[in-house]
Parts: sequence; structure tokens; C-alpha cells
Amino acid sequence: MGFQVTVDWQASAGTEEGQFCRDHQIAFGSGQRLLASSASEYNGSADRVNPEESLLAALSSCHMLTFLTIAHLKRLPVASYVDQASAELGKNQAGRTAISRIQLKPEIVFADGVEVTQEVLEKMHQKAHANCFIANSLSAEIAIEIDWRAGDLRPGSEAQD
Repeated sequence: MGFQVTVDWQASAGTEEGQFCRDHQIAFGSGQRLLASSASEYNGSADRVNPEESLLAALSSCHMLTFLTIAHLKRLPVASYVDQASAELGKNQAGRTAISRIQLKPEIVFADGVEVTQEVLEKMHQKAHANCFIANSLSAEIAIEIDWRAGDLRPGSEAQD
């Protein structure tokens, strides 16, 4: 299995001497197109997706899809999953600027009547992290802060294993 994207940048007229426009397009194998740039702190366009956000989105999406697969296999239907993920730039061990920390903050709502303990939920997220292809490809610290609810259930309720 393989994946392909095409990153397309073209020089633009009217750019100041000694500068260049960082705006570009990313075309995915699915046919989707994404307008992209560098982060505004690096002279990019704030209204376009930057590479750091793309990496964060890839990890968050991969973790979610892996978690949903695990929940499905455990017959624990999920009603919704929203992740307010964040990433921090810092220095890596070689002293180079890198995404040094990523925090996933998934809020999971299980279907009515589904009972899940905090312990089971943590194990599901650990398994999702261990099996996420993107997470396995990164060297940054990845933290997962879980928020969940299922109807009137609270952490510590009985759950299916």
C-alpha cells in the first residue's frame, strides 16, 4: 500500500525583492485539493493550512480512526468524537526546530446505554496510539487527555472489556 500527494508551488509576480510567496496547493490521490502555505510566523498566509497543522491533523485523524475501529470491535458504539489537538514547536535532540510535543484532547460521547470505565477507555486509547500508523512514524512526545461521557454515566461505571 502506498500514498501520493502532489505539492504544487508557482512563483508569483509582484513579490518584493528578496521575498517569495509561500502559498501552494496540495493535491491528494483522492482528488481533494488543499490550499496551503507556511505558518504566518514564517511569512505564510494565515488563511491557508500550514505543514504543522497538516501533521497534527494527520495524527489526530489516524488516532480517531484507530480508536473508532477498536470501539467497533468491542461493540461500544460511539455517538461522537471531537479532538481539540495541539502541537508545540521546540528543539529536538539534535537542537533543530521540530514539533516537539503533540497533545490530543479527544472528547468521546458513547451511544446511550453504553457503559465504559475510565480504565477501559485509557486502554482503548493506548491501543489506538500503539496501532496508529502516523503515531508510529513520529518522534515527538504525544500526550492524550481524554474527555468522555455516555448519557448519565460517570467514570467508574461498569464497562465491557
